[in-house]
Amino acid sequence: MTTKDLTEAELRTAVEREMSRARADLEDLVRIPGIAFPEFDHAEVDRSAEAVAALVHGCGLDTQIVRAGGRPAVIGRRPAPPGAPTVLLYAHHDVQPPGDEALWDSDPFEPVERDGRLYGRGAADDKAGLMAHVVALRALGDALPVGVVVFVEGEEEYGSASLAELLRLHHDKLRSDLIVITDSANWDIGVPALTTSLRGIVNCVAEIRTLHAAVHSGMFGGAVPDALTALVRLLATLHDEAGDVAVEGLETGRESTLELSADRVRAEAGMVDGVRFTGTGSIADRLWTKPSLSVLGIDAPSVLESGNALVPVARAKISARLAPSDDPVKAFAALRDHLEAYCPWGAAISVDLDGGGAPCVIDTTGPHYETTRSAIRAAWDGVAPVEIGVGGSIPAVSTFQAEFPDAEIVVTGVEDPHTRAHGPNESLHLGEFARVCLAEALLLNGAARPIG
Repeated sequence: MTTKDLTEAELRTAVEREMSRARADLEDLVRIPGIAFPEFDHAEVDRSAEAVAALVHGCGLDTQIVRAGGRPAVIGRRPAPPGAPTVLLYAHHDVQPPGDEALWDSDPFEPVERDGRLYGRGAADDKAGLMAHVVALRALGDALPVGVVVFVEGEEEYGSASLAELLRLHHDKLRSDLIVITDSANWDIGVPALTTSLRGIVNCVAEIRTLHAAVHSGMFGGAVPDALTALVRLLATLHDEAGDVAVEGLETGRESTLELSADRVRAEAGMVDGVRFTGTGSIADRLWTKPSLSVLGIDAPSVLESGNALVPVARAKISARLAPSDDPVKAFAALRDHLEAYCPWGAAISVDLDGGGAPCVIDTTGPHYETTRSAIRAAWDGVAPVEIGVGGSIPAVSTFQAEFPDAEIVVTGVEDPHTRAHGPNESLHLGEFARVCLAEALLLNGAARPIG
């Protein structure tokens, strides 16, 4: 069969035929707790990579598992026919830790369907992104008209520390004309999206010490500062009274042309009644183009374990999300300088970098982008994709931009406003997942003759 033999109707039929098997494969992947964070069993990440390699190999690609000092990634390749472009399909197979499993309505690593959604850690982020690639390749089969490289990372959720080295080591294998990164979100159920910008991220750990050891709070409290109070006072300096970031040197990006309603964000975030929004400007800007600072965790005695003693040392993990125009190295320096300058009462402080990733702005022009829009519009029955910013970070995007500056990069995704990625009860809308799979199949089918 040649490329011209495949019509949109035939591809729709082929994708529909593959969805049942894809659902079973996705559920098998969700059952593997492949978490790249240091405190978890990395044998599960290895097992996840092996499962992914088997899926990619089953699509007829020459497949290998690769490493560059970190967790395993998978590369699968199928050469392009003469004169045809090569498309790189990216996803990641590692997942976030489940957190407090008591907050889940079901076992996070045992997939369960409820009301048309598949629940489980990684069901959406990003094992469904991987399966979208697999479904598209299965649907096209031998009629695939372009070259394909599938690259599935194994430590995206832990910061992609070895990604740049992997791309350098395997540059020739990964070189491509179009890079499709399926790790983002759609505007809503029934409304697709293309991601045009992503915030960067810098995480750091600040440790404050005021005493060599704990001492009696009655004998010394009032004159001798405790580290936990000092830390609380320091953390309070990160924002002004309105809730805007108060750290000098963090950039603010361009204003967004879209708006998010307060009611929508309040519902999606699950805000408690009466809680007000922080910051100023449009909500879209606060989430997409302005920096944010969050305290992710504190090391200090728990309430149950605390005694009547002054705490000698306390630590906090602080996460900065950066405007799409900012630089992580410069941003970390600004955050460190602020913490050191505002540390109260002469307490000893150390600030250590705990990972980061660059932000990015994505050029949405070019012939492959027009093909992408056409494919998405067809898969959503005439609904055109919305161009959105995203407040989260995908380090792979900027890393690919640096390594392959001539390639067009398309960022799509399987998530929707109800997915709850990274949180309890993460889920995938199965109907939207089928649309994502169809859109990618149509994109690959049309990429050999891009519009424009």
